[in-house]
Amino acid sequence: MSAPRDQHFLVDRRAVEKIASFVDVSGRRVLEIGPGEGVLTRALLDRGATVVAVEIDPALVEELEVAFADEIAEGHLVIVPGDARKADLPPFDIVVANLPYSASSKITFRLLEIGFEVAVLMYQKEFAQRMIAPPGTPNVGRLSVMVQTYASVKPLLDLSPSSFRPKPQVRSWVVRVTPHEPPYPIMDRKTYADVVRVLFSHRRKTVRKGLRSGKDSFPPETIERTVAGLPDDLLQRRPEDLTLEEFALIANLMSGCPGNE
Repeated sequence: MSAPRDQHFLVDRRAVEKIASFVDVSGRRVLEIGPGEGVLTRALLDRGATVVAVEIDPALVEELEVAFADEIAEGHLVIVPGDARKADLPPFDIVVANLPYSASSKITFRLLEIGFEVAVLMYQKEFAQRMIAPPGTPNVGRLSVMVQTYASVKPLLDLSPSSFRPKPQVRSWVVRVTPHEPPYPIMDRKTYADVVRVLFSHRRKTVRKGLRSGKDSFPPETIERTVAGLPDDLLQRRPEDLTLEEFALIANLMSGCPGNE
């Protein structure tokens, strides 16, 4: 079977066994995104998981329904046809998934918003490296800040292109993502996300100029009150040099300003 565009089937059996064993899934509801031909699905079921599998490709959905007819009938597997970025998802405890490269960011943000106990996720290596990039390093960006605010990320496995069919052009990383409360108080999570997005949309500008470029996201008077309340040395830096605490400071000032909706 040929893989749909942007989908690379994991064919390395040893890697499949490792991924399915990184967390104890016995008796748990496990969300799997992009089950493909069901190799990882089978490994999770064999370990006692109840699997919720979200698959966007209708042809693969049909094949999965045939291959796992018994497990579906017994209630051990639920197949959700659709796009994991927006499909309605049944309740789940844990996530184990080989994410499609092009949707990695949106799916990751959505999962963090929904909440889960722990996730074992496969990403393009460069993407995963950005997730763990600390402030002040070249790879830091919106993804780094948002993920590190709400979760810890630990690399578990490095996979070569030969582990997949068809072979991707890049290496892949499997990581463990464990949600946690933000390390610093955040008054409003949407405002925080908007501040991070606006600043990194203008990452070559100083914080002062970046905030003032965000008039489509915040009222001008709110921006000016926030700028007036921030230390000058912070305003002169660029977003890649800010700590999580400083992003929280900016967002909390923005949240607390009169006129900010």
